[in-house]
Amino acid sequence: MIVRMGLLTKRADLASEQFRRHWRDVHGPLAAKMPGLVAYRQNHIVDKSQLGIDHARGDTDLDGISQLWFRDRAAMEAAIASPAYAAVAADSDNAIATTRVIVCEPNVVVQPENGRLLKRMSLLTRRKDLTAADFRHEWFDRHAEKVKRFPKLAGYIQNLVLDRLDPTKLRGPAGDAPVDGVVEMWFREKADLEAAFHSPAAEISQRHALDFIDTITTFLVEVHEVV
Repeated sequence: MIVRMGLLTKRADLASEQFRRHWRDVHGPLAAKMPGLVAYRQNHIVDKSQLGIDHARGDTDLDGISQLWFRDRAAMEAAIASPAYAAVAADSDNAIATTRVIVCEPNVVVQPENGRLLKRMSLLTRRKDLTAADFRHEWFDRHAEKVKRFPKLAGYIQNLVLDRLDPTKLRGPAGDAPVDGVVEMWFREKADLEAAFHSPAAEISQRHALDFIDTITTFLVEVHEVV
């Protein structure tokens, strides 16, 4: 399974609620028609503060993050080549100012619980002295086990960036998405998030993060499940 994510900013002339309404009620149903789509979620950003950590924050500012799951790259490419995607692309300018597309390999460390949860997403950039392979090893093989020990954690998924694509083209790297990984974390409530990040397990995790992560940019999101 691969996840195609769109890092979105809204048009400057639209209020946040106008953007969210168009993305949810117009753009979402269009994207839902893409062939081969296994699941599709919109993550509407509602809080841009650096919650829980004092790690250096990147300068990426977003209004939403889309997630589209496909069984493999071939299925994704077929969907992007379809007439259904052409309608999605044609609608983008009605609400979206910029889109940066990344393709990710998901690693489910803690399966998210069912029910209504608080979701925190983070964009990671790796330290410039590390290779992509080094970053993957530190994050997948070592860091995951440390985060897994957080108290009150209701879900944790790592998404390793495999490609950065130009949303206007079927293939070919764009190379302008400043992110090497996307974290998804779930908690039952904000107090649980705060407790988790003030725990001894979090102290250990954050010390290790300094070994391989350059910036961490966090957001709280409201999830809208389209497919």
